[in-house]
Amino acid sequence: MADPIKVLLVDDHQVVRRGLRTFLEVQDDIEVVGEAADGAQGVALAGELQPDVILMDVKMPGMDGVEALRRLREHDHRARVLVVTSFTEQRTVIPALRAGAAGYVYKDIDPDALAGAIRSVHAGHVLLQPEVAGALLSQEESGSGAGRAGSLTEREREVLGLIADGRANREIARALVLSEKTVKTHVSNILMKLDLADRTQAALWAVRHGLSG
Repeated sequence: MADPIKVLLVDDHQVVRRGLRTFLEVQDDIEVVGEAADGAQGVALAGELQPDVILMDVKMPGMDGVEALRRLREHDHRARVLVVTSFTEQRTVIPALRAGAAGYVYKDIDPDALAGAIRSVHAGHVLLQPEVAGALLSQEESGSGAGRAGSLTEREREVLGLIADGRANREIARALVLSEKTVKTHVSNILMKLDLADRTQAALWAVRHGLSG
């Protein structure tokens, strides 16, 4: 049996953390390893507990979720961050995704869907609710990456399409009969050629330009 997914909860509301813990602890493949009441504590515990997935609120006193995401990225932390929040405004959504969130869902999400979201981001997928993806796309300038698709090789286009389908590097390697190292190189080249910051932007760029499955 595979090791459970280690989850860290970061939310300033104790009631929310308690509710999340109560539900997640009945999942056989998920283990809550810690709780934090703000971003600074969350970053510190991430280094100490080495979680696989962090459930992070955005608006918190002190260090908020966006700054915590930036700090985690600076430290090259391996954890995937799933933002779980009640804030839907673009001015909240966009910075969190730009800072490196692997997913963005709302606190009214169905509990079973939340468990599925945790498993999905842990597997390397990008998970955005439809309106969130739409918000990010609407912020992208129509010229962002435009005209650069021609600089991609055929293999890079294939990799990009699979990224848009939510495939992790391991799955892409298996689908294209490549090594994971080669896939990582292709992903780096794609981001560089299209002037994109991360896989989330790459996935949305591919959808926008008709390269997704």
